[in-house]
Amino acid sequence: MGTALPVADAAQVRRYARGLVRRHPRALAAALALHALAAAAGLVAPRLLGDLVEGISRGTTGTTVDRIALLIAGFVVVQSVLVRFAHLASARLGERVLAELREEFVDRMLALPLATVERAGTGDLLTRTSRDVSALSRTVRFAVPETLIAIVTAGFIIGALVLVGPLLALPCLIAVPVLWAGTRWYLRRAPQGYLRENAAYSDITDGISETVEGSRTTEALRQQARRRARIDADIRRSYAAERYTLWLRTIFFPVAEIGYVVPVAATLLIGGWFYLEGWVSLGQVTAATLYVQQLVDPVDRLLSWLDEFQVGGASMARLLGVAGDPPATPAVTPAAAQAAPAAADRAGDAGPDADRRLAARDVRYAYRPGRDVLHGVTLVPEPGEKLAMVGPSGAGKSTLGRLLAGVHAPRSGSVTVAGRRLDELPLDELRSHVALVTQEHHVFIGTLRENVAMVRPGADQAAVESALAAVDALDWARALPDGLETVVGSGGHPLSPAQAQQLALARLVLADPHTLVLDEATSLIDPRAARHLERSLAAVLAGRTVIAIAHRLFSAHDADRVAVVEDGRITELGPHDELVAAGGPYAALWRSWHGDRP
Repeated sequence: MGTALPVADAAQVRRYARGLVRRHPRALAAALALHALAAAAGLVAPRLLGDLVEGISRGTTGTTVDRIALLIAGFVVVQSVLVRFAHLASARLGERVLAELREEFVDRMLALPLATVERAGTGDLLTRTSRDVSALSRTVRFAVPETLIAIVTAGFIIGALVLVGPLLALPCLIAVPVLWAGTRWYLRRAPQGYLRENAAYSDITDGISETVEGSRTTEALRQQARRRARIDADIRRSYAAERYTLWLRTIFFPVAEIGYVVPVAATLLIGGWFYLEGWVSLGQVTAATLYVQQLVDPVDRLLSWLDEFQVGGASMARLLGVAGDPPATPAVTPAAAQAAPAAADRAGDAGPDADRRLAARDVRYAYRPGRDVLHGVTLVPEPGEKLAMVGPSGAGKSTLGRLLAGVHAPRSGSVTVAGRRLDELPLDELRSHVALVTQEHHVFIGTLRENVAMVRPGADQAAVESALAAVDALDWARALPDGLETVVGSGGHPLSPAQAQQLALARLVLADPHTLVLDEATSLIDPRAARHLERSLAAVLAGRTVIAIAHRLFSAHDADRVAVVEDGRITELGPHDELVAAGGPYAALWRSWHGDRP
């Protein structure tokens, strides 16, 4: 089970919500004004009915009754029109805010370090992008405008009730202690309950996706029972979490019902007593009772959507938590931080290539605490050098490559470029220095040209074609049905694994970083094609620092130097010919792969 991404606290959620409100003051003011006018129009009918009752009790004419009925009908029509436009304004505001929330969340996700995503697993991130976004969407689209309507309407009704007769507003106070106590009890428990519910759902998603993706491995190792037990345990936790929030609602909603139904009966009883005592008129009692009855709807709506706000608040906390992700690895000690600039000075010597020098000094790294997979590795490639890293599977080559690319941060030691630690650089700046290309690749939905130009959106057609030509992909790209404008990705024109990998390499060429880390970047291309591709890349990558991680030792043969990685350490470092002549581990690898030829 992965380490879940962090969750924002209540203060962060409130601060972000206030920021959203301040972004759209005019739209919010317009929506509130329309709701206020609609609420005001709805308050006229009870007052007119009260006057009608009072008039009938004293004796009135049919003309007066007709006039009051027409006025009531007119205000009902006006209220209906105002409600329609108020809902429209609220919906527009809600959709605009929701669009901003989604875009910002995508930006946060894309800014996450790859190591953080890998550590968290797919389940948590997938649940946040689907279930939490959907829950927040419902809150923004419906709960927010409905709550605004409820608050405005309730405020106007209470004001009208006080104007009818201050004494008749007193029975409403009976509900205040009940609603206050019930709401306080609920709000103390609901946020954490819904956070646990969402987290449990993330575990289910993660467990199911892992089981499906690794079904063949599970079957081969006969781990079906263990996977079923894991999923059953996740479902039990999810069931318990949902049962807890359901229990909260079964307590809160009946209390709320009592809280806003009792005032209606109290107003009739106490209002009747006041009328008998001569303190109020019959029309005032009628109007007050109708106002209290009207107050039930906004209060009911407010309390009903309060539960939805807890769901939406929990989802927003999870979405905002992505931006507040802590460092992926333990903090570096002050001594190590002070040593980094000194190490960079030793590596750079303030020469013309100092701003391009990548240096790893005494780095250690562990995926799990206490189990280092790299042990005090120091590696300083020369600017413009092609350095090959070779060694047996599991030796730590890819891990070291990820540290050099800034994907992981070392547990101790430092990896710097131009004297600055990679884990302290903003992502955009980091990728302008160092880029990583692995055997894993992705073709995005869009045209082939867009897939290449995504690393430089302003790149023109000539630049895109040049990048494709550099990786021997231009010919087949032009041969596609619509050339570079052919739609590829899911549902589009299919690309072979080799073509998709060439596409990833073309992005790399267009991105133009000064240091490249290639982790089995040509593994899906047959050896002859890969050899030709690497020769083509050599002309494009001239002058750049290239760190190539490969099991195909022809890459090492062409490199300026070769680093042999064994058991998380660099055991040999030097040119190909020297290492072969030395007769050490590299020579043994070379002979086993290439025979007795030099």
